[in-house]
Amino acid sequence: MVDRGEPKASNVHPIMLAGEPSHGTGSTLDIISPIDGSVAATVGTAGPEQIRRAVQAAVRVQRDWRAIAVEDRSNVLRRLARLLDRDRDRLAAIVTDEVGKPISQAMGEVDGAIAYAELFAGIASTQGGEVLPGSGPGRETWIRREPRGVIGAIIPWNFPLALTLRKLSPAVASGNAVILKPAEQSPLSALAVAELAREAGLPDGLLSVLPGNGSTVGESLVKHPDIAFVTMTGSTRAGQAIMHNAADRIIPVSLELGGKAPFIVFDDADLDQAVEAAVATRMMNNGQACVCNERTFVQRSIHREFVDRYVKRTKELILGDPRDSGTDVGPKVSEAELEKVEGLVDEAVLQGATVELGGRRPEGEEFEKGFWYEPTVLTNVPADSRVMREEIFGPVTPIVAFDGEAEAVAMSNDTEYGLSSYLYTSDMNRVMRMIDALESGEVFVNRPGPEENTGFHAGWGKSGIGGDDGLHGYELYSRRKTVYMSWDVSK
Repeated sequence: MVDRGEPKASNVHPIMLAGEPSHGTGSTLDIISPIDGSVAATVGTAGPEQIRRAVQAAVRVQRDWRAIAVEDRSNVLRRLARLLDRDRDRLAAIVTDEVGKPISQAMGEVDGAIAYAELFAGIASTQGGEVLPGSGPGRETWIRREPRGVIGAIIPWNFPLALTLRKLSPAVASGNAVILKPAEQSPLSALAVAELAREAGLPDGLLSVLPGNGSTVGESLVKHPDIAFVTMTGSTRAGQAIMHNAADRIIPVSLELGGKAPFIVFDDADLDQAVEAAVATRMMNNGQACVCNERTFVQRSIHREFVDRYVKRTKELILGDPRDSGTDVGPKVSEAELEKVEGLVDEAVLQGATVELGGRRPEGEEFEKGFWYEPTVLTNVPADSRVMREEIFGPVTPIVAFDGEAEAVAMSNDTEYGLSSYLYTSDMNRVMRMIDALESGEVFVNRPGPEENTGFHAGWGKSGIGGDDGLHGYELYSRRKTVYMSWDVSK
C-alpha cells in the first residue's frame, strides 16, 4: 500500500460513502500486488469529513432500519448471500489480487462470507428478549434486546471478504448501521461487498466503507461521539490503541487480536493425521491467520519422526502464483511482512536454531518480484527467541520436543496470547485434563482449524476481549433494556 496523497485519473476506485460512490478526500491509496509488487489498483481515501458525513447518515437511517421487522432485515442478508454466490469467481479473484491468497483458498473465503450472511439471517429470526416472573401478581420483568446504533468495524487484510461479512451480518441483522474501515492493503473486498449490499436492498446510508490510514480513519472512527460500539480484528498493538480511545468515551469494544497457538502432539496420536493437520493449520493463507499453528510441540519419543514427516509433507506444497488452482502457498502480503518473517528466522538461527527446510526467499525468475518466502521448518529453537514469543504470521514452523504432559502445558501457556490451541492424542482422560489446563479461548482436539461460525471465536490475554461468531457473537451487537411491568389483576 502506498499513499500517493494527490488526486488521480478517473480509474481511481471510489469509496462507499453513505451508500454512494465517492472519491473521498482526493488522496489515493495504491494497492500493491503481493505477486509482483506492481500497482494492482488505486483507491480513494476517507478523512474526518467523510467520517462525519457517513456517521451522520448512519444515525438517520438506522432509526428506520431498527424499526422494520426482523425478518425483513434477515431477508436482505439472504439476498446478499445469493449475490455473493453469484459473484464468487470475481470476489475470489479480488481476494487473491489483494492478499496473494491461493485462489482455492480465496474461493473458500467466499464460501465463508456466504455462510456468515446466512447464519446471522437465521439467528436474527429466532432470537428475542426474555420474560421473567415478577415479585407478585400482575408483575413481570421484560429484558429487551435493542440495537446499539452505529457500529464502527475495523477489518484486517488477511481475510478481507469473510471478516467484512463476519462484522456486517450480525450488526445489520440486529438493527444497527455500520461504518467499516478496511485494511489499507485490501479495501477492494469490502467495497465489493458494499456494492452487493446495495443491490440486496440494504438502505443507502446504513453501510459506509471508508479506506484510509489507520491512524486517521480508524482513530477518528473510534473517537466519534455517535459510534456506539467498536468491533475490530487485527494486531494487539492496534487493539490497545482502540481500547484506550474507547475508554475515554466509555463505549464497549470487541477485539480479536493476535495469537501464538500451540499445536501439541502426544506419542499416542494418529501421526499421519497430526502431521497433515499441523501442516494445513500452519500454511493456510501462508501462515497469515491468527489461529495458525505458531508453535509445534511434539513428545520427545516421536519428535524426530514427526519432524521428518512434517518436512516431507511441506516439501510437497506448491509455492507459486496464487492465481493458479494448483498453488498451495502464495506470497506474503507486503514487503514489510516479508521482512518481519525473514528477521525472525534469521535471528533464531543466530541463536542456535536448526533450519530443517527453507529459511530464505525462494530462487527463480517467478520469485524475483513480489514478496515470497519459502515454507520453513526450524528445530532446536531457543524458548526465548522472538520466533517463539512473537506472532510469526508467515510460513515458518518451529518444532520443539517435550517430555510429559506438565511440560507441554507449561510450554503452551508460556505466552501473552490465548486465542487457539491444538491437541492430538488418543487418550480421552488426557484430553479433558489438557482442556482444563490450556489457557486459550478455543481448543481444537484431533482436528485442524479454522474455527466454525456457529461457535464463539474469542481470545484470552492479549488475544483480545469480546469475540465473534454464533449466538454469543450476535449478542454483542445489542444492548439490554429491562422493563418492570405491572398491571391491574382485579378487573
